[in-house]
Amino acid sequence: GEDVTENLRTVRSVPLRIENAPERLIVRGEVYMSKAVFEELNREREINGEPLLANPRNAAAGSMRQLDPKVAASRKLDIICFNMQYTSGTPYETHAETLDAMRDMGFPVIPYKVYDSLRDCVERIEWLGENRGDLPYDMDGAVIKINSLSQRRDLGSTAKAPRWAVAFKYPPEKKESRVLDIVVQVGRTGVLTPKVIVEPVRLAGTTVSAATLHNQDNIDRLDIRIGDTVVLQKAGEIIPEVVSVNHARRQEGSVPFKMPQFCPECGSPVVRDEDGAALRCTSPECPAQRLRNIAHFASREAMDIEGLGISVCESLINSGLVQNFADLYYLEAQSVSMLDRMGEKSAQNLIASIEKSKEAGLARLLCAFGIRQVGQKAAKTLAMHFPDLDAVMAAGSEELTAIPDIGSITAGFITEWFSLEQSKHQIRLLREAGVSFESREELLDNRFAGKTFVLTGTLSHYTRDEASAIIEKYGGKSSGSVSKKTSYVLAGENAGSKLTKAGELGIPVISEEEFAEMIQ
Repeated sequence: GEDVTENLRTVRSVPLRIENAPERLIVRGEVYMSKAVFEELNREREINGEPLLANPRNAAAGSMRQLDPKVAASRKLDIICFNMQYTSGTPYETHAETLDAMRDMGFPVIPYKVYDSLRDCVERIEWLGENRGDLPYDMDGAVIKINSLSQRRDLGSTAKAPRWAVAFKYPPEKKESRVLDIVVQVGRTGVLTPKVIVEPVRLAGTTVSAATLHNQDNIDRLDIRIGDTVVLQKAGEIIPEVVSVNHARRQEGSVPFKMPQFCPECGSPVVRDEDGAALRCTSPECPAQRLRNIAHFASREAMDIEGLGISVCESLINSGLVQNFADLYYLEAQSVSMLDRMGEKSAQNLIASIEKSKEAGLARLLCAFGIRQVGQKAAKTLAMHFPDLDAVMAAGSEELTAIPDIGSITAGFITEWFSLEQSKHQIRLLREAGVSFESREELLDNRFAGKTFVLTGTLSHYTRDEASAIIEKYGGKSSGSVSKKTSYVLAGENAGSKLTKAGELGIPVISEEEFAEMIQ
């Protein structure tokens, strides 16, 4: 739903002028960041003290959403086109002809091969799997398509995908490395998370030097120790994780790793959650929690304060300008401009972004507080049931628990957070600074009341966030997994296991067109 036209013009491989173009032409492609550009960008960010980007895919998506086209242009993005959706010009007979025509018009086209047998297709898929690491961009699969456009029309499509194409996803790449250290980080809610430091290894297009270990239970399950040889992969092709430990290569004298009894950041005692394996720092004044709380408050899903990343938050805290998230609304441009790598213009932009966030509304504010188990969805649910923050604060556990999807545990976390003197103090500062406490969420009607939707595949008319927002506006909710409680599965192209699960449970599957009719 975002208009990225101006940013798309900055993508260096997009032709800005097409010779001998038809009157109307629709081309579908994917903007990407090459591995080389991604590594160069992260080197620059490391030098500048900025947080590193996670992977080329996220970097490309974030670059396209930049408000300033100059920033998008500096990211050196490229595009690969893979389909001619429509043309008013020459009628083509095959998909290969359309790709060749797009190439002649100046569009970068995805590499392709035409084969007469499935055996050749399978061999090509295997070859790509063995050589995909040498490509200049990341690739997680291959697609086999019927070449004849008339045969495609005859085959048609299901609610989820065309019958004339099938996608093959490669298993995650795995690499061995040696454990150099196991360190413990403290998150914004005080949870202690162990992380393994390994000898750098190239994995799925990037250099990996660390991976999460989640908790002590996972460490015990793996029986991982410093000096061990481990097998790494990227979960979802993004997050590095330890798959297994090669115990046969273990060095003599290694000792099991145990999580600390005291917070590594502030020295306060840690406690184990009653409902899980997580260890948590008991101090609300823990500096690591403070830093990540402020960064979370400013994040895109919360108050969406542009320019306030983790490094700027750290500078604000170290300089004494900010001790909690409410202090952000009392900053002055002159003081901020004195920070390293900030400057007058950047400081003014940051103050303007902070000022703009005052009107973000109740849902974003509740999410920004960082209350346990109150993320975007729970915050929106609360904002639909209460007119303002004062009403939420006045609600007791019984009233909160009566709200769909707000269980007794979450209700307890909410009432506990609002009862803290520190929370009351920050809310008082926010009120005095003029931050809006009013809800911006309104139900259009209750047609989806009691209904749960699961979204799967690639939607062409909405982003998943947009579709979820529409469902919520009509009183329904969206979920990430299919169960007997699911009312509908909204399926786009290339839907996966969720569609299979829906079929097994007899859950109705609807297309985007059917969904559009439901909301008319």
